[in-house]
Amino acid sequence: MAVTLSATLYSTSLPPKRNTNCPSTPVISNLNIGSLLPNLNSCKRLIKFSPRQSHVVGSAVSGSPGTESSLNGEDAASLLETVKVFDLNGNGIPISDLWKDRTAVIAFARHFGCVFCRKRADYLASKKDIMDASGVALVLIGPGSIDQGKAFAEQTKFKGEVYADPSHSSYEALRFVSGVLTTFTPKAGLKIIELYMEGYRQDWKLSFEQDTVARGGWQQGGILVAGPGKSNILYIHKDKEAGDDPDIKDILKACCEM
Repeated sequence: MAVTLSATLYSTSLPPKRNTNCPSTPVISNLNIGSLLPNLNSCKRLIKFSPRQSHVVGSAVSGSPGTESSLNGEDAASLLETVKVFDLNGNGIPISDLWKDRTAVIAFARHFGCVFCRKRADYLASKKDIMDASGVALVLIGPGSIDQGKAFAEQTKFKGEVYADPSHSSYEALRFVSGVLTTFTPKAGLKIIELYMEGYRQDWKLSFEQDTVARGGWQQGGILVAGPGKSNILYIHKDKEAGDDPDIKDILKACCEM
């Protein structure tokens, strides 16, 4: 199996404490992206970060000889052993049960109101016929409440399964990056413009609910392909910044090529 290797910066810091004078997240209904990026430098000066230790964490398709990663499939499976997620009926299940008896493509959203995540949901759902033909499940997990997950499912009509991770434990176990500098980037700003032109919209009500605000809204996500078998992690992509979607061909190669 071919290797897909990407490196991301992992921070062990707690979420930043924001000064109340820092500009709040702008409403982008008028595509006023230009006002976002110039304010970033002043915003960074007002954000106080806890002392932290950083290191590079790799993401790779397992099963390829010579691949060395500080978080390979076996490590990821071990870290996820105690993680639980919740379906939209409020039932908690071990996250590895999602791929215990099947192969699954699991998308991890930044948060349930995120415009990038709405695009990612459609991006993956557009290939659901290929996944269905291979017996592969499509799943989306969001760091938030069950009610937020229900709102996302209703608004997007997502064709796959939706689960909530209120404690963010899966994100922490997989060491997904989080931080203001991975959220407000020039590339992300340009992509927001593209998405708004395509008709996508941020849900600002969900974006400013307490769970998301408490975390600063800086969480990034990723994509996992795993199963069947709890320890069978086939592919991990960890977003380096907001809107960092991997090539769909890599995901399909990991999940659907036998």
